[in-house]
Amino acid sequence: MTETTTLFLCGDVMLGRGVDQILPHPGEPHLHEQYVSSARDYVALAERINGPIPRPVDFTYVWGDALAELRRAKPQVRIINLETSVTTSRDHQPKGINYKMNPANIGCLTAAGVDCCVLANNHVLDFGRSGLLETLETLKNAGISSAGAGHDTAEAQAAAAIPTTGGKRVVVFAFGCASSGISPAWAADSETPGVNLLRDLSVRTVSTIADRVKALRQPDDLLVASIHWGGNWGYSIGRDEVRFAHALVDDAGFDVVHGHSSHHPKAIEIYRGRPILYGCGDFINDYEGIAGYEEFRSELTLMYLPQFDGAGGGLIELRLAPFRISRFRLQRASREEAAWLCDTLDRESAKFGTGVSVKGDGSLLAQRR
Repeated sequence: MTETTTLFLCGDVMLGRGVDQILPHPGEPHLHEQYVSSARDYVALAERINGPIPRPVDFTYVWGDALAELRRAKPQVRIINLETSVTTSRDHQPKGINYKMNPANIGCLTAAGVDCCVLANNHVLDFGRSGLLETLETLKNAGISSAGAGHDTAEAQAAAAIPTTGGKRVVVFAFGCASSGISPAWAADSETPGVNLLRDLSVRTVSTIADRVKALRQPDDLLVASIHWGGNWGYSIGRDEVRFAHALVDDAGFDVVHGHSSHHPKAIEIYRGRPILYGCGDFINDYEGIAGYEEFRSELTLMYLPQFDGAGGGLIELRLAPFRISRFRLQRASREEAAWLCDTLDRESAKFGTGVSVKGDGSLLAQRR
């Protein structure tokens, strides 16, 4: 019997600010925001909506029911977009919103068995380059791979290669785009730490990426292109994004395009047997109680669980497990909530020839129409 490979992918995991305050080792709560001066205020906002949050919680708390789903799905590799610096740095950047988690709370990531943190996003340098370097060091010491940021250009562009069974690997390349709010000043260069920031989504950019893939790829590798792009709200997907995603499959040979930045899930496309997730939405955040954009229901989140054929790497199934954030904890979505997510994703994914349906176990299934 051919072995299969299952991945766990999700969008933004935001463990800073309010979430950090309920963990065993909360960092200093002071914020530099216009309306909120303490991260504890985000805890109070959430409690006002959904009731008391215990504190301190253990490191498994925020993952909640997602841990049971991970045990059930048994993904060989677990990949998240870590939308938080992990640092004690006080070098906050004047950008309005800054996220950091105390490095002493790194157990929050190891508790979920995270294998790779994508860092090419618009919050990893919220506390300067010193904060980025501490983030990289903390992840390394915890045995967690990272991609998309580094001490210099070469390290920021380097892929994370995670071994699986039978000598196979899942190889993660991570990219950031200015459309997600990443400052051009955050780009790594030959002497400066930073993120792997794409200049554009051109044919030339794809060609450069394809050359890097070719130099690294081994037989039976499963390749993931993880991209932080686009705005926070809305379902529109630019033609340039579609062309770029298709080219990553056609020309660079990626098996998965893992998009994130939007605070809610966006369309899915099954393109030539490869899943393109245009926006995975937030997975963990501290947004409970914050007014605005309620129509997008950003409290509803998804775990993406693509399963691939171990022989040819083709997609066997793309299953999505729905959850709801309540009291900073992932809880299984109700039937109504799962149906809402299904209807929304089916509507948006139909534009790409993909349908989404509810399975008998309450999870969702994305497949070609």
